[in-house]
Amino acid sequence: MSDPQILTVQADSGETSLGWATLGDKRWRCTVGAGGVREDKVEGDAATPAGRFPLRRIYFRNDRLVLPKVRLPARAINEHDGWCDDPRAPTYNRLVHTPNEWSHEKMWRDDGLYDLVVVVGYNDDPPEGEWGSAIFLHIARADYSPTQGCVAFARDDLLELVTLIESQTQINVLSIPAAEGAPAGDGEQDMKPVEDFDERDW
Repeated sequence: MSDPQILTVQADSGETSLGWATLGDKRWRCTVGAGGVREDKVEGDAATPAGRFPLRRIYFRNDRLVLPKVRLPARAINEHDGWCDDPRAPTYNRLVHTPNEWSHEKMWRDDGLYDLVVVVGYNDDPPEGEWGSAIFLHIARADYSPTQGCVAFARDDLLELVTLIESQTQINVLSIPAAEGAPAGDGEQDMKPVEDFDERDW
């Protein structure tokens, strides 16, 4: 059994973005960034940052799901929510109102990936340089294709996970793939399908 306050994420190998996330006695299939897991992440490299980080808050689409009882702060996403990904902006790596003069992601998405989002406290206290932004736990595509730096889960798995996260919970993303280091866990479990999405992940 792993530490009940540490969500450990580890890729299967350096050749795939697929991995496992473990919290206490729970274990879920997940996928990480197309750029792998990097300790020297920068903006736009599609990599998931390695290291241990807090989990800040939850955003969700209340028109698409009923949020279960959670212990992190939570707020519904609206059509004018965005997340600034422009290192030049004073609002870099922050939730912003759209339209906005700076480059940003839309939080209100048609593809369902951001129907449930947990904000990872990476490069946010305060945001600096070009070390990356918008690192979330969010919903995966049906084929568990790589993200642009986030950690993604099947919808039902993420709905379960958010009920277990507390303010003290941290995510620990390991830079050593399971095939080269300690295994992420024993045995296999079936991946749960989610609805198919047409749009490219951000």
